[in-house]
Amino acid sequence: MKEEYKIRKAIRRLEGIRGTGTELISLYVPPDFPISDVVAKLRDEYGQASNIKSKTTRLNVQGAIDKIMQYLKLYRTPPKNGLAVFCGNISDIQAKPDLEIFALEPPQPVKSNIYRCDSTFLLEPLEAMIAATDIYILLVMDGRDATIATLKGTHVNIEKRMASLVHAKVRKGGQSQARYSRIIEGSIVDYYRRVADAVNEVFAKYGKVNGLIVGGPGPSKENFLKEKAVNYQIKIIGPFDTGYTDEEVGIRELLEKSKEALSEQATVKEKALMDRFMNEVARKGLATFGYKQVRKELDANNVSILIISENLDIHEVSYKCTACGAEFKDIEQGDKRKEKHECGGNLSVVGDTDPIDSVINDAEKNGVEMVFVSEESPYGRELLEGFGGIAALLRHRG
Repeated sequence: MKEEYKIRKAIRRLEGIRGTGTELISLYVPPDFPISDVVAKLRDEYGQASNIKSKTTRLNVQGAIDKIMQYLKLYRTPPKNGLAVFCGNISDIQAKPDLEIFALEPPQPVKSNIYRCDSTFLLEPLEAMIAATDIYILLVMDGRDATIATLKGTHVNIEKRMASLVHAKVRKGGQSQARYSRIIEGSIVDYYRRVADAVNEVFAKYGKVNGLIVGGPGPSKENFLKEKAVNYQIKIIGPFDTGYTDEEVGIRELLEKSKEALSEQATVKEKALMDRFMNEVARKGLATFGYKQVRKELDANNVSILIISENLDIHEVSYKCTACGAEFKDIEQGDKRKEKHECGGNLSVVGDTDPIDSVINDAEKNGVEMVFVSEESPYGRELLEGFGGIAALLRHRG
């Protein structure tokens, strides 16, 4: 959760940066891509940048490329999920360039090596990775084959492929029709239970999943669900009709068919949580909101669920008065900063930190459940605008 919040915060910062020309560099490095190949590519781009007509843009691009190459010396190989690196001139004053580098280890594996030089940073691949952090089990099956996968964000991982043994077990010759039918029926039930056992193993592996999405051609998927052999804790989403059961086309088709249902799942979950919070607030029950109140309850180990807006932007700013020397801290929203002290002297900023980092750290240590709510929903906007972007459901009344 902490890392995802940091990535969201970085994305917001990067979204606001604009280059005066095509001078902002975005680089994505897959986990299995040799760093030496990345550096070779950057050297080639550095040479090509010498053809840029604008001297300012040329110097900014070459400076950014050089800064990235220096940074990559820290790595012999990419981290397990790869790297996302952004570099460019962030200064608003053209005569005083300020080349800054932002480097992130993505929450999911980078899929392809990307280099782009533009007037904005390429953030879509990173945004897609954090669009969803829920884990779903995917199952596509028919009477002969089954593929089980997991979905986390945009990353699909094939967990298991299975084949029915029905046709291998049964030999019709000389047997009565009734006995033959019983053998087939028993074999099919055994196949369904083996598939269910495999699904349950994946569930146990990840500890917590948000649901099982089931699809496939024909009636097998419905018959499988009627057996009710899947762990009762797993929520069933589907079934959906697909034409294939393989890991390529079948899984991709299932994801397309279930897209709307998954969106509804997230909305329903978010609504239920915010409804519960609002009810507690209305009756002055087990809920609080605003950074200072949430921080107080967290320090008392009295938070059961921490609710944070994905778009929360607050700062703990340290001030010093240039007239009387007084020092103090305050919580500020966004870019808002105090200018005058109560004595009339001017205030200078001597420190600026993100207090939510420590909130998330402490919540993790205490085993507090954390939920990040998107501003795109009505509930998310209400949390951000009406309750300071941070709230909590409490264990007991203070």
